[in-house]
Formats: sequence, structure tokens, C-alpha cells
Amino acid sequence: MNEERLVDIESKLAHQDQLIYELNDVVTKQQEQIVQIEKLCNSLVNRIRTMVDTQTDDAGQDERPPHY
Repeated sequence: MNEERLVDIESKLAHQDQLIYELNDVVTKQQEQIVQIEKLCNSLVNRIRTMVDTQTDDAGQDERPPHY
């Protein structure tokens, strides 16, 4: 009986080790995706700021003088 318990415990430990490695892979991939998404968001924010700045600069050029 003692030998069976030991084999059972070793088997469970091996499965847990495998699960930890698999979970680590998932977390690593998710972190890579998060980094990519953060870069994309930063790029989009910069593009929007550039567009807003461009529109603000151009806004005064399209206005008619008050005497028209």
C-alpha cells in the first residue's frame, strides 16, 4: 500500500509540473500580446494627437476675415 501511495504522489507531482509549464507558456504569450497592444495603443494615441494638432493649426487658416 505504501508503494502505491508513493507512485500516486509522484504521478500527481509530474502532472502538476507539466501544468505549471503549460501555464507559464500561456502567461508568457499573454505578456507578449500585452506588450504589442500597449505599443499599438501608444502609436494610436500619438497619431490622434498629431491629427488634433494639425486640425488646430489649420483651423485659423480656413476662416474668413470678419469683413466678409
